[in-house]
Amino acid sequence: MEEAVKQADRIILGIDPGTNIMGYGILGVYGGKPRMIAMGLIELTKLGDHYLRLGRIYERVAMLVDQYCPDELAIEAPFFGKNVQSMLKLGRAQGVAMAAALSRQVPITEYEPRKIKLAITGNGAASKEQVCEMLKRILSIPQEALLPKLDATDALAAALCHFYESAKPIKTKSSGSWKDFIARNPDKIKKGL
Repeated sequence: MEEAVKQADRIILGIDPGTNIMGYGILGVYGGKPRMIAMGLIELTKLGDHYLRLGRIYERVAMLVDQYCPDELAIEAPFFGKNVQSMLKLGRAQGVAMAAALSRQVPITEYEPRKIKLAITGNGAASKEQVCEMLKRILSIPQEALLPKLDATDALAAALCHFYESAKPIKTKSSGSWKDFIARNPDKIKKGL
Protein backbone atom coordinates (compact mmCIF):
# COMPACT_ATOMS: atom_id res chain seq x y z
CA MET A 1 0.00 0.00 0.00
CA GLU A 2 2.74 2.50 0.91
CA GLU A 3 4.53 1.72 -2.35
CA ALA A 4 1.31 2.35 -4.30
CA VAL A 5 0.98 5.75 -2.63
CA LYS A 6 4.60 6.68 -3.38
CA GLN A 7 4.30 5.68 -7.04
CA ALA A 8 1.10 7.64 -7.66
CA ASP A 9 1.23 10.88 -9.61
CA ARG A 10 -1.67 12.11 -7.53
CA ILE A 11 -3.75 10.87 -4.59
CA ILE A 12 -7.42 11.78 -4.10
CA LEU A 13 -9.21 11.11 -0.81
CA GLY A 14 -12.95 10.71 -1.23
CA ILE A 15 -15.33 11.00 1.71
CA ASP A 16 -19.00 10.14 2.08
CA PRO A 17 -19.88 11.93 5.32
CA GLY A 18 -22.18 10.37 7.87
CA THR A 19 -22.89 10.48 11.57
CA ASN A 20 -23.34 6.72 11.95
CA ILE A 21 -20.96 5.51 9.25
CA MET A 22 -18.52 7.58 7.24
CA GLY A 23 -17.07 6.06 4.10
CA TYR A 24 -13.67 6.85 2.64
CA GLY A 25 -11.91 5.90 -0.56
CA ILE A 26 -8.34 6.49 -1.66
CA LEU A 27 -7.80 6.84 -5.40
CA GLY A 28 -4.35 6.90 -6.96
CA VAL A 29 -3.64 8.32 -10.40
CA TYR A 30 -0.86 6.58 -12.33
CA GLY A 31 0.06 7.92 -15.74
CA GLY A 32 -3.35 9.53 -16.05
CA LYS A 33 -5.24 6.37 -15.07
CA PRO A 34 -7.18 6.03 -11.79
CA ARG A 35 -6.77 3.04 -9.49
CA MET A 36 -8.23 2.25 -6.09
CA ILE A 37 -5.64 2.15 -3.33
CA ALA A 38 -7.96 1.60 -0.38
CA MET A 39 -11.47 2.12 0.92
CA GLY A 40 -13.10 1.67 4.26
CA LEU A 41 -15.63 2.70 6.85
CA ILE A 42 -15.43 4.75 10.00
CA GLU A 43 -18.01 3.18 12.32
CA LEU A 44 -19.48 5.73 14.72
CA THR A 45 -22.56 3.95 16.10
CA LYS A 46 -20.80 2.77 19.27
CA LEU A 47 -20.26 6.38 20.30
CA GLY A 48 -23.55 7.53 21.75
CA ASP A 49 -22.78 11.23 21.99
CA HIS A 50 -22.92 13.25 18.77
CA TYR A 51 -19.94 15.38 19.81
CA LEU A 52 -17.81 12.30 20.46
CA ARG A 53 -18.68 11.14 16.96
CA LEU A 54 -17.55 14.48 15.54
CA GLY A 55 -14.28 14.16 17.44
CA ARG A 56 -13.74 10.66 16.05
CA ILE A 57 -14.46 11.88 12.51
CA TYR A 58 -11.83 14.59 12.90
CA GLU A 59 -9.26 12.15 14.29
CA ARG A 60 -9.82 9.49 11.63
CA VAL A 61 -9.83 11.90 8.68
CA ALA A 62 -6.62 13.50 10.00
CA MET A 63 -5.10 10.01 10.29
CA LEU A 64 -6.14 9.18 6.71
CA VAL A 65 -4.54 12.40 5.48
CA ASP A 66 -1.35 11.63 7.40
CA GLN A 67 -1.27 8.03 6.14
CA TYR A 68 -2.07 8.57 2.45
CA CYS A 69 -0.89 12.17 1.92
CA PRO A 70 -3.70 13.06 -0.50
CA ASP A 71 -3.25 15.94 -2.90
CA GLU A 72 -6.97 16.68 -2.80
CA LEU A 73 -10.15 15.80 -0.92
CA ALA A 74 -13.42 15.17 -2.75
CA ILE A 75 -16.40 15.14 -0.42
CA GLU A 76 -20.06 14.47 -1.01
CA ALA A 77 -22.30 17.42 -0.18
CA PRO A 78 -25.12 16.76 2.28
CA PHE A 79 -28.36 15.66 0.71
CA PHE A 80 -31.10 18.16 1.55
CA GLY A 81 -34.04 16.25 2.97
CA LYS A 82 -37.01 17.13 5.11
CA ASN A 83 -35.51 16.25 8.51
CA VAL A 84 -33.73 19.41 9.66
CA GLN A 85 -32.02 17.72 12.64
CA SER A 86 -30.52 15.02 10.40
CA MET A 87 -29.35 17.69 7.97
CA LEU A 88 -27.71 19.65 10.76
CA LYS A 89 -25.87 16.58 12.07
CA LEU A 90 -24.73 15.55 8.61
CA GLY A 91 -23.53 19.08 7.86
CA ARG A 92 -21.51 19.05 11.07
CA ALA A 93 -19.95 15.71 10.16
CA GLN A 94 -19.01 17.04 6.73
CA GLY A 95 -17.60 20.24 8.26
CA VAL A 96 -15.46 18.36 10.75
CA ALA A 97 -14.06 16.12 7.99
CA MET A 98 -13.29 19.21 5.94
CA ALA A 99 -11.63 20.91 8.92
CA ALA A 100 -9.36 17.89 9.43
CA ALA A 101 -8.23 18.07 5.80
CA LEU A 102 -7.82 21.83 5.90
CA SER A 103 -5.69 21.56 9.05
CA ARG A 104 -3.19 19.73 6.84
CA GLN A 105 -3.57 22.09 3.86
CA VAL A 106 -5.44 19.60 1.66
CA PRO A 107 -7.60 21.39 -0.95
CA ILE A 108 -11.28 20.39 -0.90
CA THR A 109 -13.89 20.06 -3.61
CA GLU A 110 -17.51 19.33 -2.78
CA TYR A 111 -19.83 17.43 -5.12
CA GLU A 112 -23.58 16.97 -5.00
CA PRO A 113 -24.66 13.29 -4.83
CA ARG A 114 -26.44 13.63 -8.17
CA LYS A 115 -23.28 14.90 -9.91
CA ILE A 116 -21.23 12.02 -8.50
CA LYS A 117 -23.77 9.44 -9.68
CA LEU A 118 -23.94 11.07 -13.10
CA ALA A 119 -20.14 11.04 -13.44
CA ILE A 120 -19.87 7.36 -12.52
CA THR A 121 -22.99 5.82 -14.07
CA GLY A 122 -24.28 8.39 -16.53
CA ASN A 123 -27.47 8.59 -14.45
CA GLY A 124 -27.86 11.20 -11.69
CA ALA A 125 -30.59 9.12 -10.07
CA ALA A 126 -28.60 5.86 -9.97
CA SER A 127 -28.79 3.66 -6.88
CA LYS A 128 -25.85 3.03 -4.55
CA GLU A 129 -25.72 -0.51 -5.93
CA GLN A 130 -25.43 0.77 -9.51
CA VAL A 131 -22.61 3.13 -8.48
CA CYS A 132 -20.83 0.23 -6.76
CA GLU A 133 -21.19 -1.99 -9.83
CA MET A 134 -19.79 0.67 -12.16
CA LEU A 135 -16.85 1.33 -9.82
CA LYS A 136 -16.07 -2.40 -9.87
CA ARG A 137 -15.89 -2.28 -13.65
CA ILE A 138 -14.10 1.05 -14.09
CA LEU A 139 -11.47 0.45 -11.41
CA SER A 140 -11.30 -3.38 -11.73
CA ILE A 141 -12.17 -3.88 -8.07
CA PRO A 142 -12.46 -7.55 -7.12
CA GLN A 143 -15.73 -8.58 -5.46
CA GLU A 144 -13.91 -9.64 -2.26
CA ALA A 145 -12.51 -6.12 -1.82
CA LEU A 146 -16.02 -4.66 -1.53
CA LEU A 147 -17.54 -3.95 1.87
CA PRO A 148 -21.09 -4.91 2.89
CA LYS A 149 -22.04 -1.25 3.41
CA LEU A 150 -21.92 1.00 0.37
CA ASP A 151 -20.63 4.14 2.12
CA ALA A 152 -17.05 3.24 1.13
CA THR A 153 -17.90 2.90 -2.57
CA ASP A 154 -19.84 6.17 -2.38
CA ALA A 155 -16.67 7.82 -1.07
CA LEU A 156 -14.58 6.21 -3.80
CA ALA A 157 -17.15 7.47 -6.32
CA ALA A 158 -16.62 11.03 -5.01
CA ALA A 159 -12.87 10.64 -5.58
CA LEU A 160 -13.38 9.26 -9.10
CA CYS A 161 -15.86 12.04 -9.91
CA HIS A 162 -13.19 14.54 -8.85
CA PHE A 163 -10.63 12.80 -11.06
CA TYR A 164 -13.00 13.09 -14.03
CA GLU A 165 -13.90 16.71 -13.27
CA SER A 166 -10.30 17.82 -12.79
CA ALA A 167 -9.26 16.12 -16.05
CA LYS A 168 -11.70 18.21 -18.11
CA PRO A 169 -10.16 21.01 -20.15
CA ILE A 170 -10.50 24.43 -18.62
CA LYS A 171 -13.41 26.29 -20.14
CA THR A 172 -12.66 29.70 -21.56
CA LYS A 173 -15.02 32.45 -22.46
CA SER A 174 -16.51 31.91 -25.85
CA SER A 175 -14.99 34.18 -28.42
CA GLY A 176 -18.32 34.40 -30.22
CA SER A 177 -18.67 34.11 -33.95
CA TRP A 178 -15.98 34.43 -36.63
CA LYS A 179 -17.41 37.83 -37.41
CA ASP A 180 -16.78 38.91 -33.78
CA PHE A 181 -13.23 37.51 -33.92
CA ILE A 182 -12.44 39.42 -37.11
CA ALA A 183 -13.88 42.63 -35.67
CA ARG A 184 -11.72 42.27 -32.51
CA ASN A 185 -8.53 41.31 -34.40
CA PRO A 186 -8.29 43.34 -37.60
CA ASP A 187 -4.48 43.52 -37.44
CA LYS A 188 -4.16 39.71 -37.26
CA ILE A 189 -6.43 39.29 -40.25
CA LYS A 190 -4.37 41.70 -42.35
CA LYS A 191 -1.14 39.90 -41.37
CA GLY A 192 -2.63 36.48 -42.06
CA LEU A 193 -2.76 35.56 -38.34
